Amino acid sequence: MKETNHAPGSWARCSLADVVVLNPKNDANAEQTAGFVPMALAPTDYHGALQHEEKLWGEIKKSYTNFADGDVIFAKVTPCFENGKAAIVRDMPSGIGAGSSEFYVLRPASKEISPSLLFAIIKTQSFMQQGAENMTGAVGLRRVPRTFVESFPIALPPLAEQKVIADKLDTLLAQVENTKARLERIPKILKRFRQSVLAAAVSGRLTEEWRDRTGLPEWGVAVLGDVIGNIDQGWSPKCHNEPTSDESWGVIKTSSVLPMAFLENENKKLPDSLDVRPQLRVLASDILTTRAGPRSRCGITCYVSSTSKNLMICDKVYRYRVIEGNGSSKFLALQLNSPNVLEKIETLKTGISESGMNLTQKKFRQLELNWPTPEEQTEIVHRVDQLFANADRIEQQVNNALARVNNLTQSILAKAFRGELTEQWRQDNPELISGENSAEALLERIKAERAAQKPSGRRKKIRKTEQAAT
Repeated sequence: MKETNHAPGSWARCSLADVVVLNPKNDANAEQTAGFVPMALAPTDYHGALQHEEKLWGEIKKSYTNFADGDVIFAKVTPCFENGKAAIVRDMPSGIGAGSSEFYVLRPASKEISPSLLFAIIKTQSFMQQGAENMTGAVGLRRVPRTFVESFPIALPPLAEQKVIADKLDTLLAQVENTKARLERIPKILKRFRQSVLAAAVSGRLTEEWRDRTGLPEWGVAVLGDVIGNIDQGWSPKCHNEPTSDESWGVIKTSSVLPMAFLENENKKLPDSLDVRPQLRVLASDILTTRAGPRSRCGITCYVSSTSKNLMICDKVYRYRVIEGNGSSKFLALQLNSPNVLEKIETLKTGISESGMNLTQKKFRQLELNWPTPEEQTEIVHRVDQLFANADRIEQQVNNALARVNNLTQSILAKAFRGELTEQWRQDNPELISGENSAEALLERIKAERAAQKPSGRRKKIRKTEQAAT
């Protein structure tokens, strides 16, 4: 990794293969209970827990990737690798487990190699980015090659420093993830806030005091068909599978209609061979409602505040407006997005399956609504716009903060492997990074241990000769 070039001189330069055993096998009794980890149970967060199922070792040992407590596992296949699916294996039944064949397993080659350090290495941007760049295989099923993992360059700290680095990373990254979790809760809170604002707006509570001061009458009940004009329905010609640009025309997709939000880039370009239908053009102040599709996408309504493209409505979308003098189209769109009215719309849908629901014009026009005076509708829209604008500003600030927090994880990891997190510690503890405690001495011990574990070629030959003689 690129941090290797900037690591302290007391760290030993080597490759991952020098300090790990890649994809080792477990030797265990077939009747033992073991942990089983399909890819779906692997976490993506730095401190995410590795979940497991329980199975007999004999059922999983041959067809799946073996691992044990203290190993580090990570996904090698796209998109799981890019998503960061990885974990330190802990608390497996009987201390052993097996999982998806799309895992790589890193087992420390010595007790003097910290699993936490190995895990931090594979979480660095260098490892993730270079791993993705080196993937091989067909599109959609690309994998990180074994040779990349084995040859990946690292700078190995002395044992004592490994532990200090791991402890600092645990502390700092736990703080980062706690901050991220708190920030990620805010959009859900804002969503509930917007729903509460809508409920108050369409029930009259939002403008109750204002209505009393101005002497306006209480709300009445109106039927949708009485307050809107014609309901237009578009067409769905065979279009290019790309959005329109410049002055060309396009037909909107149903995905362009979100609750109170119109996404004009969700469209398909009209072929030059087809004539434009200007009467179907989407204009500012239009209300759009999806009339067909899966249950969750049928009956979705947005208000078109503005549009910069030449777009026509498609066959699965209704387009309509409030009749001038009857009220505000934007207020009606707010009504159609409020919790109570959405429940009513749900009862109007028909269809034989969840994936194919319909909202007919006849039923839709019969929808009952609470309907204030046009003056109060204007005041409601003004207040809702202000409250929603404040919520939007907060959400944008949260998103900006989340982006900074996400970058902070990689910044901390980079500092760790440049030795910056332990710079003062090294100055205070020179005896723990030199002599027999040095990283070079550690690397030599690992090489010696590995050499001792390998039977010599001569001994193998003698054993075969003895067997032949008998």
